[in-house]
Amino acid sequence: MEVSPVYMQSDDSEQDRPAYPRLFPTGEARKSDHLKAGLCVDFPVSVVLPAGGTGERTGLQTPKQFCPCLGRPLISYTVESFERVSWIQTVVVVVAKENIGLMMDIIQRFQHKKVLVVPGGSTRHRSICNGVAALGEQRRPAAHKPKVVIIHDAVRPFVDEDFLHKIAMAAKEQGAAGAIRPLVSTVIATTSEGYLDHSLERAKYRASEMPQGFTYDVISEAYKKCTESDFEFGTECLHLALQYCGTNAKLIDGPPTLWKVTYKRDLAAAESIIKETLSQSACLITGGLEAAVALANVLQKAFGALNMELNVTPDLMGGNARHLLEDWNFIKVSVDPFCPSEVEAIILALEAENRALLNPAVIIWMHLSVTEEPSTSRRTTESAALIDLASTARPRNILLYGIRLHQPEDSEQWDRSASRVADIASALIRDRNPAFVGQLLQA
Repeated sequence: MEVSPVYMQSDDSEQDRPAYPRLFPTGEARKSDHLKAGLCVDFPVSVVLPAGGTGERTGLQTPKQFCPCLGRPLISYTVESFERVSWIQTVVVVVAKENIGLMMDIIQRFQHKKVLVVPGGSTRHRSICNGVAALGEQRRPAAHKPKVVIIHDAVRPFVDEDFLHKIAMAAKEQGAAGAIRPLVSTVIATTSEGYLDHSLERAKYRASEMPQGFTYDVISEAYKKCTESDFEFGTECLHLALQYCGTNAKLIDGPPTLWKVTYKRDLAAAESIIKETLSQSACLITGGLEAAVALANVLQKAFGALNMELNVTPDLMGGNARHLLEDWNFIKVSVDPFCPSEVEAIILALEAENRALLNPAVIIWMHLSVTEEPSTSRRTTESAALIDLASTARPRNILLYGIRLHQPEDSEQWDRSASRVADIASALIRDRNPAFVGQLLQA
């Protein structure tokens, strides 16, 4: 079998990977949380992602697994969901032969480190079989042969570690396990003439979902024994385990986030979820200036009313550098005079951490004028500086915006201005609209 190993990652380098925004900690914090939550797994686990589909139901020329969400292919999000789990050793991505080059380019561009690329077959079961076989090849070290194999869809990007842990543990104990969800619609049978024959009692049935887990021996043996008809027309791996190995799968209620990108509109929904996840918090950098700290205090309340968390720090040095790994959005408050190097330093820090590689980071330069309204010439100079910085940051997947704010003497007017700033900033963070990159908005 032709197998293309690409960028295999060791356990040590896993600590350096950027985590998924807010929901998943990085490095030692991640390992510590696993211990506290009891999510440690003491047996080898690998994943097979069949990704050879053409995505006909989306109506798009590009297969849906390769369609972009916020400039990043959908399958990259799915791979990341598994790579961030420290106890998962290998992620086998099975793609059509003509898409192997595309997949390897994605792996290199987004620096996925645990991936094996395997050529797929003409059907879903043939592709999964190829992935399972690749995990058991003799040339792989014995220590890398998985005890449990998790099978998941490449176009289900939102799977959390807690549920993966449930599937892995149940699969080890029972031989097979799978996610289920309640049926949304009643299932009916029709006659050959197109009339209602009968309906099923919905309460007795469940929808079979992904992920599914198997001991390697069970899923490998099932594929060795299954027929050509199974390979050609079958879709359910749990059924193969039952029919050919006598393994009755443990069924586990899955969360609603396991939904599958099937239609074109689902891509928009996935992008919306990703934006929402990225937009849950921001880090405001005051530079230790009194006026900036006062503004931060007002903005924290305003952001709270918008269901966003605003973390305030004087700088990103020393221990405060943790915000570079924890946050995806940064607000730098500059008090007269404006100094472009302050914003440039944040851009360089994010680049050094490779922070914006997987998801776009947002920086908002907030210029607070505490004396008088800036002149037209100064506005022009500031706008030009912002545009220059934004053009430098954009290729690095960093979106730079600007907000100009004048602090009035009237306290009520100041509160209204700060509230408007919070609205503008949260909208920029939430929408991540490239059309506004480099613009200096007036609050």
